[in-house]
Amino acid sequence: MESTGARQRWVRLIPIIFIVYSLAYVDRANFGFGAAAGLATTLHITAGATALLSSLFFLGYFFFQIPGAHYAEKRSAKRIVFWGMILWGVLASLTGVITSVGWLMVDRLLLGVVESVLFPSLLVFNTHWFLKPERARANTFLILGNPVTVLWMSVVSGFLIAAIGWQWMFILEGIPSIVMAFIWWWLIDDNPRDAAWLNLEQQRNFSDILGAEQNAFREKPQYWKALHSRDVLLLAGQYFFWSIGVYGFVLWLPSIIKDASGLGIGVTGLISAIPYLLAIVLMVGASYFADKRLNRKVYVWPFLVLAGIALYGSFIIGVHQFVPAMILLVLAGGLMYAPYGPFFAIIPDIVPRSGSGESMAMINSMGALGSFVGSYFVGFLNAGTGSPNDGFLFMSLSLVLSAVLTMLVHAKTGTASGYPADRAI
Repeated sequence: MESTGARQRWVRLIPIIFIVYSLAYVDRANFGFGAAAGLATTLHITAGATALLSSLFFLGYFFFQIPGAHYAEKRSAKRIVFWGMILWGVLASLTGVITSVGWLMVDRLLLGVVESVLFPSLLVFNTHWFLKPERARANTFLILGNPVTVLWMSVVSGFLIAAIGWQWMFILEGIPSIVMAFIWWWLIDDNPRDAAWLNLEQQRNFSDILGAEQNAFREKPQYWKALHSRDVLLLAGQYFFWSIGVYGFVLWLPSIIKDASGLGIGVTGLISAIPYLLAIVLMVGASYFADKRLNRKVYVWPFLVLAGIALYGSFIIGVHQFVPAMILLVLAGGLMYAPYGPFFAIIPDIVPRSGSGESMAMINSMGALGSFVGSYFVGFLNAGTGSPNDGFLFMSLSLVLSAVLTMLVHAKTGTASGYPADRAI
């Protein structure tokens, strides 16, 4: 009998949190396809307004991270994720119905507000259900919803637009989130002690190990003190610059490929999916070794440096040499996604549960702000210069700076000794 129910936890929980975050991520990338396919033309939106619409989501996403994480930690991650998914699905579908630019801006802002509670709540949920030598992989399987969604959505959205138009693409892609909210409510428990599918011994052993992890902290500050700690502030700055690169890339890649290659929207979707195949492989590999060695930093900053170099190489080559520039974009996309699992496992390693949820939320808030800057300024540079080259350089410098900030963090290292053999699958 597994002493902590590791197999049951992984088999039951990981597929659900993966699907939940996958569905909640759709609107971050399909807006780029809608813009490339005619949304701007249909609603008479200028290039500058299109960049603002893309970034308004992240402005809304910035505001409610910490209250959402606080509610998830102190009250119920299950409840806040359930309502967040329902509201997200409704607002995402409305994107295809709205015919006014003003209301579209409101919708994009509210989408960000609603989704702002989902990711930090799911990270808090993982700290309740997975041990320290499991968390990088648990976080990775959660965050894999990001590149996997962009992968399938790049293909499906491109062909949906070609078949039935961008309006119906938005409407249809919002519905599954509402359905999944009820599946989440039915299958998920907030804490191991509430899980009837774990026996009493497993519940007790797992809770004892989680308690021992928290007892290892010499000081257990309240969250407002943790938010001001040197390492949390460094990680917040790191994630700000990292997100500039990631979301400048995600939102504008379809338009960059379409303009540079002259291909149709369906084929553009297929090509846009390629970087995320590499991202999936690198994310799983990085999280596996980060959990095995419990040295998170070395599985974060090298990937970001290499991603910055690849983007800079694409900047040097220029879009007029499409094939080599695209190869470097594929490498950059995969490399910049690789460190997500180890990165978010650093925070509960250095901050106790009394402040880790809110710390993760603040760091993710700064990522949202970086996403706003990245999506807006990359779009602004593309529109202003008529070329994506300056956007590549901007993203490259941001990724390298994020790597430097990672190296300055005093992250803990160690081994997995002292944990039961069934701690991981």
